[in-house]
Amino acid sequence: MGRHADVASEFSRYPSGVIKSFVTLCVVFTVALAHAYETDPYTNRHIPIADSTDRMDERVNTTLAEIAENWKRGEDERAFVRAVYNRLGGRHWVDKFERWVIDSLDIEKLENSRKKSVYNGVPLYANRVAGIFGFGPTVKVAGVFVGTDKFGHFFSQGRKFYDRYVRTGDEAEAARRSAYTESAIFGQLTTGIYSNADVVANFEGYRFYRSLFNDNPNFQKPPIFVWRGGKPEQRRAFTWNDHVNDFWDEAINANHSDRILRPHLLRQVLKYCRQYREFPGLYTSDQFEVLWARYLHIGLKDTRELSAATYLGNHCPP
Repeated sequence: MGRHADVASEFSRYPSGVIKSFVTLCVVFTVALAHAYETDPYTNRHIPIADSTDRMDERVNTTLAEIAENWKRGEDERAFVRAVYNRLGGRHWVDKFERWVIDSLDIEKLENSRKKSVYNGVPLYANRVAGIFGFGPTVKVAGVFVGTDKFGHFFSQGRKFYDRYVRTGDEAEAARRSAYTESAIFGQLTTGIYSNADVVANFEGYRFYRSLFNDNPNFQKPPIFVWRGGKPEQRRAFTWNDHVNDFWDEAINANHSDRILRPHLLRQVLKYCRQYREFPGLYTSDQFEVLWARYLHIGLKDTRELSAATYLGNHCPP
């Protein structure tokens, strides 16, 4: 009862037009967003957690091997991609691999709670979906802090990116459409946040699906599979190390927030000044400029001044 009273009190502070728009948005997306999550890459970032790369590699490779072992559809790359998507991605807001990461007791997560998160203190009308449904956990993969939502982007939005590329033969056009989805229902429209890291995860998911049967000069590795008599034969193992880098981390590759959310969120980020001063290495990347150049063509918004190292370095007291 107390929580409902707090929400009612919060809404009473705002004009009826704002409330009406907010309620309409909630009604439209309530079913789809029943498990929607944003990411909190700041809270308890300084507390060590185990890197889960090996465990997560194992999960993907086991799935790929099972699909290949039971394959009966001949040399059909797109059908194989769909089979991988059906096992690891999904049509729901929280994908199958993402849900497994969230639920797995073998994978350590940062200790977060709503009351201690970066979103605590942000008004509900500004926070929108994250304010209602909360945020997902953060894990460590390939040495990088990654919100679990990125794995949904990798397998599901990455597959859509792949399909667009196959239809058009134009990576730039596929990237443009991927960036558009981040501006719409899968991002800024419902959360107020355009996540550069989501866009990067989409692109890396596309690269993964292409690498199933195609060489990729960026990897300097052969395809994961080759066709042998209509069956996929695995040539090498999948590893998250090929895809995850510092630009999956939303503290380093900062989000672009809309004008409603941005001032509130920036004030909240300053809560982490002491943490930043004590552990500055957790907020920096020696690959930042290289990664910025690598991904600029896929639709990143220029938020370099909002990266944690820059923003906290400029605004925290000495």
